[in-house]
Amino acid sequence: MVRRTKSPVPDRSTPVEVWALADVVNRLRRILRSSIRSEFPWERLPMAQVEILQRLAEEPGLRVTELAGRQKLAINTVSNVIQQMVLAGLVDRRVDQQDRRAVTVHLTDTGHDQLQAWFGANGRRLDAAFSDLAEKDRTAILATLPSLGRLVQRLERLENLERANASAEPSDRSA
Repeated sequence: MVRRTKSPVPDRSTPVEVWALADVVNRLRRILRSSIRSEFPWERLPMAQVEILQRLAEEPGLRVTELAGRQKLAINTVSNVIQQMVLAGLVDRRVDQQDRRAVTVHLTDTGHDQLQAWFGANGRRLDAAFSDLAEKDRTAILATLPSLGRLVQRLERLENLERANASAEPSDRSA
């Protein structure tokens, strides 16, 4: 007997357009990640490593704990990925000048080159698809970018508030 599972159903209190936005963003992210694999096989540059390379390019010299916090990952997970990246020559660890007991993580030239190549491959795919769109579609997409940026900032603020509330001492609920 084959068991069928129901597809997840979006929360009906959320407008359909909001779910459509989430669906499009997820599909865009998925196709960008999968289409680039002809140039960057998973075993050559896993997505977790790409995301850490991106973060270190934006914020060089983070400690592993800071990197884990920024990436919303467990410290031991990030530590393991960093170890793989050190062995691959993508990043190096340096003694933290503020606290000589700690280390910071930095991109190597190889890591920088790999990240640039990854961006280039994604850029070529996006450029080819974008230039194939009608002018009105390109204009409409570009016009939404500032609003999408504000949406991302709002989601980040909400996440930070939720994290702060979760870490606050729970109130006495027995009263």
